[in-house]
Amino acid sequence: MSVLFAAPELDAAVWRARLEALLPSHAVAILGEPFDRAAIRYALSWAHPPGALADLPNLKAIFSLGAGVDHLFADPALPDRPIVRVVDSDLRDRMSEWVVMHALIHLRQLRRYERQQRDRVWADDDAQPKAGDIRVSVLGLGVLGLDAATKLKALGFKVSAWSATPKSTPGIECFNGKGGLDALLAQTDLLVVLLPLTPATQGMLNASLIAKLKQGGRLGGPVLINAGRGGLQVEADILAALDSGVLKGASLDVFEREPLPASSLVWSHPAVYVSPHNAAISTPAAVASAIAHQIAAFERGEPLRHVVDRKRGY
Repeated sequence: MSVLFAAPELDAAVWRARLEALLPSHAVAILGEPFDRAAIRYALSWAHPPGALADLPNLKAIFSLGAGVDHLFADPALPDRPIVRVVDSDLRDRMSEWVVMHALIHLRQLRRYERQQRDRVWADDDAQPKAGDIRVSVLGLGVLGLDAATKLKALGFKVSAWSATPKSTPGIECFNGKGGLDALLAQTDLLVVLLPLTPATQGMLNASLIAKLKQGGRLGGPVLINAGRGGLQVEADILAALDSGVLKGASLDVFEREPLPASSLVWSHPAVYVSPHNAAISTPAAVASAIAHQIAAFERGEPLRHVVDRKRGY
């Protein structure tokens, strides 16, 4: 039996070594090298070329090597096999670190103090809010969203969350559906977005949604933090909202086009923090271990966990 590594953007040698150590009874084939297509039982993918997973007659499951699966659905020839999401504590914790860091950056006005340091200005006033003054709303209450919401609450922020379907979690005000989203936005100081990219969420971070965010507040206006997917946001609308004052600031880890083009105005906007889609990096050690455990359990007759609902897209 063989595992196919189908991720042209990742270091195949590093992943192969890790997978061979964890799955000694499985050969590891690399997309682009010759291999027996009939021997493949499992495919591990990140942004594979369309059609690359077709004609694998004994394929049992497809594993995404990242938290998202929209890259898989971009393949019109994707085989009708179970798709398994990565749910890993390392990836989860890294995402929460990034979200908490940026929530604190905006809370404690870091960009202001960076400017003051550069200009050698010693100045402060009584406008420094505390976490308890700020309502953080998390869009997406899956594994990543729930963990980020819980850690933000532990820091003292007032936390709400929204999901497409009804959910509840102790100590966090939960909303769902379109009406729930509008109600949540109206009370939001800081919007954290950890949604999957689906036809329903494509381009949702646009002028219409931004205009529904609470104005004023202790941050001086609403702030957007997006570490979900670049396809969720309309960058022209975000920049326009920042320029008009409808948005006070933004932290973006994902973009409509990646890498973010050098010509993009996002790079130079004074109210935007940019990171290169590395809020939660999928490391070979952690992700390969999670996948290997899933394969071993599946071959013992246990069901696959974290299987994607193809109709919902996540």
